Amino acid sequence: MGCQTSVKPTLYQQIGGQAGLERLVDLFIQQIGRDKAILPYFAKANVSHFRQGFITHLCDTLDGPCDYQGDSMVQIHTGMQITEADFNRVVELLINAMTEADIAHTTQNQILARLAPLRGEVIKI
Repeated sequence: MGCQTSVKPTLYQQIGGQAGLERLVDLFIQQIGRDKAILPYFAKANVSHFRQGFITHLCDTLDGPCDYQGDSMVQIHTGMQITEADFNRVVELLINAMTEADIAHTTQNQILARLAPLRGEVIKI
């Protein structure tokens, strides 16, 4: 018997690569568009710019082939006065989108763990 090595797929690969990532972001944007509490935060947002930036950011965060060079979370969210409740609601919307995209719960938890450190860069700044 020879040595077997198994390479665990990246989170990017686990969600279906670029196509899966784009589907997830599109589902997330749809969730935001239907949420009366969160939608006002995006009133002045350019949806296509947000979409592309979030795709690139997630791709980088999930070990995909992207290198996010956009604005920092602090730069993006300064002045928005995002409350803890609204931040938590956005997380719920992302979870809803991941569930709708048929992303396994274990993978969802790993994705949320990667994004969790950004919390302090988003709330009440």
